[in-house]
Amino acid sequence: MRRYVAGRLLQATIVVLLVTTVTFVLVHLAPGDPVAGLFDGPGVSEQVRQQWRVDFGLDRPLGEQYLRWVSNTLRGDLGYSISLRRPVADVIAERLPRTLLLVGLALSLSFALGIVVAVLQSERPGGARDRWLGRVLLVLYSVPDFWFAIVVLIAFAYWLPILPPSGIVDVMHEYMPPAERALDRLRHIVLPVATLTLLATAAIARHQRSALLEVMPSDWMRTAIAKGLSRRRAVRRHALRNALLPSITLAGLYLPALVSGALVIEKVFSWQGMGLLAADAITSRDYLLITAVVLVTSIAVAIGSLLADLASALADPRIRVG
Repeated sequence: MRRYVAGRLLQATIVVLLVTTVTFVLVHLAPGDPVAGLFDGPGVSEQVRQQWRVDFGLDRPLGEQYLRWVSNTLRGDLGYSISLRRPVADVIAERLPRTLLLVGLALSLSFALGIVVAVLQSERPGGARDRWLGRVLLVLYSVPDFWFAIVVLIAFAYWLPILPPSGIVDVMHEYMPPAERALDRLRHIVLPVATLTLLATAAIARHQRSALLEVMPSDWMRTAIAKGLSRRRAVRRHALRNALLPSITLAGLYLPALVSGALVIEKVFSWQGMGLLAADAITSRDYLLITAVVLVTSIAVAIGSLLADLASALADPRIRVG
């Protein structure tokens, strides 16, 4: 097990290094730079812009800039955000918990809901309930993230104005009593979490249903039903337990999809997390901020994949990890 974990950690480190290196090179090769975007007014001379490039090291060769970034990152210094005029580490520390909350809630709820829906479908495959749930899941699985998020926003923030359309708290949040503050935060997180959850549930339920149908013809399932156990109880007591392994693996594989989906969802709902931060950083060509967001996101995805592999190994003793 130790050798397996060490090998997976080495693979994750190599992947993170490659992803951040490619990102660093690509953003620097793209047209424009953060100084040109920040000081684009007619009253700013080219000499001032050039001085800012010198101050931030943007005039140095790309290889030198990369080695300096790697050296600073290993010391815990992610650099300075030109667009936000704050240390990148401070910005990440502020935004990361919000995205982790959003993705964590969506991941937990989508797997719980997806497994329930898959069980309901598998109790009578081909029946009316299975067909109708399958159609709904197919629609959710097929629609683009941004389109579905806009529909949810319009439906529950404008047609039925029961939830706030954007932000993480109300402008009067600081002046509310503690109970109203908690309710205010809850009301703001409902729409983005619900959108991510429903989109993820579609894929999870389809995979879990397939896993359940694969174990249904097993001898032990036929034996349980022959002994008088109803099909519904047999599915919930026996089949589900043996069909959960694909979902455990899917949790690690689906984490990158949720993280990328969070970028769109945060943009639509103006959720001040890593996704919206990445979009704004790309728009302003903030090199160090873009690279830091990719670094943190890739590390989170690598950790999620490693935890999913370990959970699979612990859940199924037939898996040999050395």
